[in-house]
Formats: sequence, C-alpha cells, structure tokens
Amino acid sequence: MLTSPFSYLSKKAEKRFTFFILLATVIAGCFMVYFDSYLKNETCKNGIISFELVSNVEDSKTILNSWNLKSKISAGLSLGLDYLFLLLYPSLIALLIHKLNKKLWSIHSFYQIGVIIIFAQFFTALFDAIENIGLIQLLLGNIDQFWTSLAYYFASIKFILILIGIAYIILNFSYFLIQKFIENE
Repeated sequence: MLTSPFSYLSKKAEKRFTFFILLATVIAGCFMVYFDSYLKNETCKNGIISFELVSNVEDSKTILNSWNLKSKISAGLSLGLDYLFLLLYPSLIALLIHKLNKKLWSIHSFYQIGVIIIFAQFFTALFDAIENIGLIQLLLGNIDQFWTSLAYYFASIKFILILIGIAYIILNFSYFLIQKFIENE
C-alpha cells in the first residue's frame, strides 16, 4: 500500500514545511509573473504558456521572432527560475492533497487515489524539466520540430497532472466545507 511521502512528518514539521513551501512558491511565482510580463505581445498572448503549448515549429519561430532582446533574456531567466519553481509548486500541490487526504480519507480506500495523485505531482516536476530543455534549445536558436514537440507534449502532460491535482484539492476542500456545514447545523 502506498503512503504519502509527507506522512512521516510530525505535526510541527508539517506545519513549518507548509508555511515554507507556500511562501517560497508565492515568491518564486511573483518572479515568474514579472518575467512573463516581458513575453506577452500580440503573437504570444499568454506569455511563456503560449510558448510551451506551441505544437509546430513555425509557430515557435513566430513567437521567438516576436520577442525583442529583453523578452528573450526574460524568457531565459524565466526558464532558469522554473528549475526552482518546478520543485516548489508540485510540493505545494502534493502537500495540500496530503492534508485533505489525511483529514478526509485516512480510513477509506479512497485515500489511495489521493496518494497516487500526490506522486503524480512529483512527475510534473520531471515533465516540466524536460519541457524546459526543449524550450531552452529553441530559445538558443536550435529551431527544430523535435524541440517544439518535446516541449509541447511534456507541457501538455504536466498541465493535465496539475489540473487533476488542483481539481482534487477543490473537490475535497468543498466536500470538507460541506461536512463542516452539516455538522454545525
């Protein structure tokens, strides 16, 4: 039976880790948003996400050609910072799933689904790192369909896993609130 990697933390350690990972994710996220502001234009409306989700090399070229030098430097800095960020956001999502899972499902078989989704979040970091390799190659001028496809497919899988994790959190937190509301009636 799988167990959450966070189940070995004491209550105090879990609380401290939650505070640290939340703060670090927010700070890194603010820097990511800042760098992303230099990437948005008519061609690349969603910044780095537009670049990540381009599926053909011609669109990659179009985005790269729409960026000036400052934009390309910001893209490089964003991709570099993303190697830190990809350690933070999956940990935060996984930790939130763990907390809800422990509170709601610790004695039910549904607990295992949460644990599987926790481990899936750590795969998002691997997929994000591989995606970044493709994006960095494109940014460095190695314009090839292979790098565009690598970034596209790994970004797509990453976003699907992230959305599954966030949906799990939202649904379980909603269930928790409904339970609390019913108990207080």
